[in-house]
Amino acid sequence: MKLLDTPKKKLVRIITYTGGKGVDFKLRQLGLTPGREVQVLRLAPLGGPVMVDVDGRSVALGRGIAARIQVEAI
Repeated sequence: MKLLDTPKKKLVRIITYTGGKGVDFKLRQLGLTPGREVQVLRLAPLGGPVMVDVDGRSVALGRGIAARIQVEAI
């Protein structure tokens, strides 16, 4: 399942993500690494960002990036 398709308030674990060096660098900066547990807080309307909780921090991800992150339900 993709992070973009995850229902709100559901806890998931990151399995992997696809993309180049830029995507890898950005996600690692935000602490979104494989094995990390995250929770979708909000899906903004009209193509806006996806807000996720990572270790108590709120992080906004663009929908394009969120669609590249594969997750599994916990």
